[in-house]
Amino acid sequence: MTITAAADGSALGNPGPAGWAWYVNDDCWRAGGWPHGTNNQGELMAVLDLFRCTAHLPEEELHILCDSQYVINSVTKWMPGWKRKGWRKADGKPVLNVEILREIDQALTGRKYRFEWVRGHAGHDLNEAADDRARAAATSYQQGIAVRSGPGFVRAGIVPEGGASTQAAPRVPQRQESLTLAGSRNQPDLFTEPDLFSELETDPFAQPGPDAAPEAVVEALERELLSPDTRADIGRTGVLLHPEFTEIGSSGRFWTRDAMMMALEESPGTAAELEIIGADRVGPQAVLLTYRSKDRSGSSLRSSLWVLDGTQWRLRFHQGTPEA
Repeated sequence: MTITAAADGSALGNPGPAGWAWYVNDDCWRAGGWPHGTNNQGELMAVLDLFRCTAHLPEEELHILCDSQYVINSVTKWMPGWKRKGWRKADGKPVLNVEILREIDQALTGRKYRFEWVRGHAGHDLNEAADDRARAAATSYQQGIAVRSGPGFVRAGIVPEGGASTQAAPRVPQRQESLTLAGSRNQPDLFTEPDLFSELETDPFAQPGPDAAPEAVVEALERELLSPDTRADIGRTGVLLHPEFTEIGSSGRFWTRDAMMMALEESPGTAAELEIIGADRVGPQAVLLTYRSKDRSGSSLRSSLWVLDGTQWRLRFHQGTPEA
């Protein structure tokens, strides 16, 4: 038989109060979270807990519905190479979220499974149910109330020996201190490094001052994003790209945010010169930047739409056209 389940994660503020959930049906699901985490960490934890909660059924295949290409590719494509290199990426840097990935790697042993990518927030019943529960868990941590954790793995009224509550909670790495919800430093943190969608604690690139015009801020961020050092830092790139970022590249290829992040993970590209053509406000919280870029492959005319997301300017859309 096949167990079909959706797995999803949520983070309010990203990072911030975080939740995860997997969902089979209304009688068979589980959720959890932490006071501080990121969306990707929640996505990974949902998958890990699903494997653990079905460990008593190793003969049955897991069909995992997931809207995170990062998670799917981490588990199905990148993990073997990371392990061969001592859990390091192609550039020699440590793999992000390595403790969770190690746990998933162990949980996969002897299991039959397959992942299916589904588009998030597109009306898929199982995905929406998992997303709702992950977000509810994150909200519970935000509000300081008990998390509704669900019944665990239950099928036809039967639970594993000892009850669903005997499933071990996912172990997560901790560091010595972090901020609690109230802002005091007495709550252990969960993760030692930022991941794809996390904010960095410090900004390695100084931005214009607080009174700078949005056009100047956006130009500085565009120049930063063109730096190979920034593009190789997926934590910082994750801050600069809007969650709904899309691009039509100079090659004609259409890029989503996840696809772009995965491509930069493998090859951050080379340095490029930038010649500003214009910076125009197209709304109270949007700036359109047009410029010419030059690198070893030639020159391209480019346009970038930056939008203000809370207090952070993020790149929402980019298009490049090779210059004749």
